[in-house]
Amino acid sequence: MTNEQIYQTALCQSAIDCGCRPEDFLAGENRIVPSRPHERARRYLTLPFSCNLVSYGGGVVASVSGGLEGVVADYLNRFDPVHCFETPNLHVLNDALAPHGQQICFMAEYFLPDLQALRPLPSPLPTRLLGPEELAPLYLPQWSNALCEKRRELDVLAVGAYDGAELVGLAGCSADCEEMWQIGIDVLPGYRRQGIAAALTSRLAAETLRRGKVPFYCAAWSNIRSVRNAIKSGFRPAWVEMTARERAFVEACNGNP
Repeated sequence: MTNEQIYQTALCQSAIDCGCRPEDFLAGENRIVPSRPHERARRYLTLPFSCNLVSYGGGVVASVSGGLEGVVADYLNRFDPVHCFETPNLHVLNDALAPHGQQICFMAEYFLPDLQALRPLPSPLPTRLLGPEELAPLYLPQWSNALCEKRRELDVLAVGAYDGAELVGLAGCSADCEEMWQIGIDVLPGYRRQGIAAALTSRLAAETLRRGKVPFYCAAWSNIRSVRNAIKSGFRPAWVEMTARERAFVEACNGNP
C-alpha cells in the first residue's frame, strides 16, 4: 500500500459517507449534495445528515437533507472554505440552522498514516497484541476511547501496555467501514508522557496496514495531547468534518434533560 492508495481509500469512503464523488473533494470549489443512507458508510454515522461539511483542504462538500440546501449554500457562499469550520463564522450557520431544529454538534480533524513516517515506536513497557475475545473484560470507563461499549462487534484488534500484570495503556481498532479501521487510545494518568501512547498507536497502525486495512485517527482540534500523539505516531492531517444534529440530541450530549 502507498500513501496515494491510502489517500484515495479515504476519499472514496468520504464520498460514500457524503453521497458524492471522490473527485468532489478535490474540485477546489464548494459542492452541495443530498445526503442518503448507504450500506457501506461508517457504522457510527447517523444518515441521512441534516448538514455535514467535509473538506480535504480545498472546497467544502456539504451533505444535506431536510430542505437545508439553501441555508447551507448561503453560508458556503459567504465565507472562505477554511473559515467555514471555525468561529465566529460558525455562529452564522448555527443561527441559520436553529429555525429548523438543528445545531452544530460534532467538529473534528481526521488523520491518515504517512508511510514515510510511520514505524512501530519503542515502548518503555511490554506490549501485547489483543484479539476480540480478549477485549470482553476491558469495556471499562478508563478504556472508553480505545473501545466502544455500544459497538463491541466492531472492535477487532488492540495493543495493550502492561506494568507487570496491570494494563496501563490500550490502543484499539474499530472496523468502522469495509476498508478503514479507526484507532483510539487511552493511557492511565500515572503512565502518560512516557511514550506509551505513541508506541501503542504506531504498532496498531502497522498491524492494521498488515491486514490490508487503512488506519485512521480522529481528534478534536483542542485536544493537543491527542493531536501530538497522532503526529508522533506517523499520522498526518487529512480532512476535517463538521456535523449538525437535532437540538434534542445536542442537549442530551450536554447532559440537559
